[in-house]
Parts: sequence; structure tokens; C-alpha cells
Amino acid sequence: MKQFDDELKKNSANYTPLNPVTFLKKTAFTFPDKISVVYNDRFYKWSETYTRCKKFASALQTYGFKKGDTIGFLAMNTPELYEAHYSVPMAGMILNAMNYRLDYKTLSYIIDHSELVMIFVDLEFLEIAEKAISYSQEKPDIIVIEDNSAGFINSTKYLDYENFLSKGNIKFVENILDDEWDTIAVNYTSGTTGNPKGVLTHYRGAYLNALGNIMEWNMESHPTYLWTLPMFHCNGWCFPWTIAAKAGTNICLRKVTSDSMYSAISKNKVNYMCGAPIVLGMLIDSEFKDKMKIDYTCKVMTAAAPPPAAVLQTMQEIGFEVTHVYGLTEVYGPCVVCAWDPEWDNLSVEKQAEIKSRQGVTYLVQEGIRVVNQKDSSDVPRDGKTIGEVLLKGNITMKGYLKNPEATKEAFSGGWFHTGDLGVMYDNGYVQLKDRSKDIIISGGENISSIEIENCIYDLDSVLACGVVAMKDKKWGEVPCVFIELKPKTKLSKKQVIDHCRSNLASFKIPKEVIFCSIPKTSTGKIQKFELRKLTPY
Repeated sequence: MKQFDDELKKNSANYTPLNPVTFLKKTAFTFPDKISVVYNDRFYKWSETYTRCKKFASALQTYGFKKGDTIGFLAMNTPELYEAHYSVPMAGMILNAMNYRLDYKTLSYIIDHSELVMIFVDLEFLEIAEKAISYSQEKPDIIVIEDNSAGFINSTKYLDYENFLSKGNIKFVENILDDEWDTIAVNYTSGTTGNPKGVLTHYRGAYLNALGNIMEWNMESHPTYLWTLPMFHCNGWCFPWTIAAKAGTNICLRKVTSDSMYSAISKNKVNYMCGAPIVLGMLIDSEFKDKMKIDYTCKVMTAAAPPPAAVLQTMQEIGFEVTHVYGLTEVYGPCVVCAWDPEWDNLSVEKQAEIKSRQGVTYLVQEGIRVVNQKDSSDVPRDGKTIGEVLLKGNITMKGYLKNPEATKEAFSGGWFHTGDLGVMYDNGYVQLKDRSKDIIISGGENISSIEIENCIYDLDSVLACGVVAMKDKKWGEVPCVFIELKPKTKLSKKQVIDHCRSNLASFKIPKEVIFCSIPKTSTGKIQKFELRKLTPY
């Protein structure tokens, strides 16, 4: 048998590299007239989306860009960014969807580090994009994205998106993928220990996680998906590819408000959406929830902090079914899910909430998860009490960090990906996070580095020592809280600290509370953050 097997080879008839771009091509052929994308008064069919993406890819090559070049997007959840998830890889290039909430210094770093050759910019962010480029060594061409419905109209200084598309050829022949290990996208972490790291993801992982979303959510054909999750975040958790695979309809949303969400849900009969816990809070606290009551079940996938029992109960009462997931940029977004056992439906809402607070087990398309002792890497007991580091491995784990072999080696030590998150494991194999080893603050789904805020505050001459920890917040889940110890005979006000941070940090990183006190330290002078957490006011 072995000799016979050795004679068999992969060929074009029995092997094709996994490529999520094929989802668009197949759906455009099978369901050409079904609506693919809706944005305000703009509607596209799947055949039209496919044509637009081919023209986009062709235009990129017309500009002289080549396979492996990186194309940036600084854009809202509009059709242009959705199309980019197909058109950029169609041209054999790498997509870098950037976080529009970042400050210009961080954007400038990302532009240089990823070697952008062109950047598509929503006119709302043109000023900060121009400033970022002025500070960068790379000088990518700018193509602007107009949005008449939002009042952002091009001044003709730059070529706009639609005119860029007009330079493409509808008969464009798509790039043939030779290796599914090729890079499809680079996504940047939040820079929790310095500059953000560029996470390289491959075609195989994007394809598999797109299918993983379908399986873990039991997603039916032709879903209607509302874009409340930013597409720049882990490529929208791979849902741009997922929705095409199921021939669904993408409802694009520029601004996420309770009004805009309920209006979109009511108008389009949305039955799937993703978002941070803050999105759930907006739906619950909205005055529109009674006016636009949902008479069917809309499924919501949420990550970060687990929803409290009261939130789960209210969401269920108003027509939403919540699924709790966990993941990181390095694993294509969600790769762990609280897989629900129907027997748990008979439990009290409080007990259900307790179970849903557990991050759960790996996606079917991810290989494994462990919780290990950080000293000897041995597996912790499955007692729901013993804390260890969460490790992951499998096909939806990144290739590595761009231009950072040391960080890549450290992340993959022992043949597993080290998340840096601490958790426990229960007897049924479900994992629950307990702390974050790098003191990351998750605010409204955004990761915030405590070190970055501390470094900013240390620029103030009056500061002797400072520590930043997470503080509970009803709206955002967590927000930064700053503790400051002043130098002798100096003064500093809370307003001065906040104003200084506002001038140097992205808006979502600005501390919500400033406390002046003597900061607890170890004998070696290290700040004891676990003591600071006890002192937070909420």
C-alpha cells in the first residue's frame, strides 16, 4: 500500500490551494442576482460585487503594483472596505485594513513597517492620513473614498475610489494562488508592549476560519449580516469571506448607534451580527428597543468580557441570542467558542450566564487549546481554579509577526501559540479567562496598553511614578484608571493629565479616572498593579 501511495502525486485535478476569494466567484455564478451589499441607498448584487472587485484588482496592477505589495485601507464599514477583502488578494497583494481610531504616530509607523504602496482613505480620516504620511518614510499614493450620505465629498485633490475602479478591466484574470501559505493580510496588534506588531495571516487560515464561523454559529444559507464589528479588526473576524460563502447580504453601517442598529435590523430583517459587549449594552439601553421590537431571533456573537446574567436575559427577551467567543488577532479573531449544550437550556438564567462566561472550546477548524503552568509548561488540573497561561495551536494561527523573528519564536515556543492570557480549565475542557498577563485593558472591544499610557504620563515633569490599570465601566466594560505619585513640592491636576493624554493618545485610550496617591511597590521598586486594582473606585 505504501509503495502505491508514494506513486500518487498532487495535481490540478485533486488539489487546489484553499482560497477564500473563491467564495465570491462561486456565489456570483450561483446567485448572481441576490443582493450582496447594502449601504444606505446603495445596493449591489453578487454579480456586481464580483465585477467591481475584478476591476479593482485590475486597476491595482495597472498602477504597476506587483504580487506581494501591501495595500492599506483607512475606512469605515462601507462597501469599499468589503470589496477590498476580495480585490486585493485577487491581485496577489496583501491587505492592511488599519484602525482609524489610532493616532497619526502609530499610523505612520504601520505605513512604514508594512511598506504600503497605496492607501485608500475615507474622507473623514484624510487629515490624519496625510499627517501620518508626512511623518513616514514610505509615501503611498492616496485614493479617497467619498461618502455623500455622510457629507464627505472629494475636493478633487486626490483620485476617488469609483474613478480608480474605472481604470480596471472587467476581463481581468485573477491571480492564481500557488501556495495557500501565502500572506493574505497583515493586521496590527494594539502595541501593548511598544510598537504594534504586524500579524501575518495566510489564505488557508482565512478560508478555514470563514467556514468555522458558519459551523460554530449553525449559519443557514442567505443570512443577513449587520456590520457592527469593524472590518479592520482581524479582517472583521473573517466574516467578509463567511457571508460570501453563504451567499448572504452584508448590511454596511458607518456609525454604530442604537438608532442606526435598530433601524437597520428592522428594515433589513437582520439575523446575524457581531460586536463587543458595549454593542449589547447599546441595544438594551436604547429607547428604540420597544418601538422596534424584534419578532424573530437575531444571533449576536460577542467577545471580550462575558455578558452579565441580566444582560443575557434582557437580550433574550428583546429577540437576541448571544454566543460568547474568544480570540486574538494572531488567531484570525474568534477561535474559541462557548459551544452550547441544549441541556443547559433548562438551567436558570443565572446559571446559563455563568456557563457563558467561560470562553469555551476551540473552533472545529482549530486544533487544540491548553492551560499550562507558566513555570514548567505542564497542564494545570481541570478544576476551574488553578490558573495558567492559555495556549492555542492549529490552522487558524498566524504565520508569525512581520519583521520580528524574536517575537515570533517566543510566541511559538514549545510548538504552541502563547496567548499571554491567563485562565482556568474545567473538567469538561472549557476554558475561562481570569486575567491578562500583560495588563491589557479591553475597552469597548479595543485593546489598550497600560504601558503606552504610562509612558505618555511620565512625560509630565511632576510625575514620580504612575500605574495604569483597568477600571470597571458600565458602558465600555473596562476603562483606563491612572494612579500618580507626584514628585515632592510639585502640583498636577486631573484636568492637566487628561488634557496631556488627549493631545498624545487616541481618544479611546484617554484615562477616565486619575487618582493621586502613594503608589505601592515591591522591594525592588516594581509597581504592584494588583494592589492598584483594589483601589479603583468602581
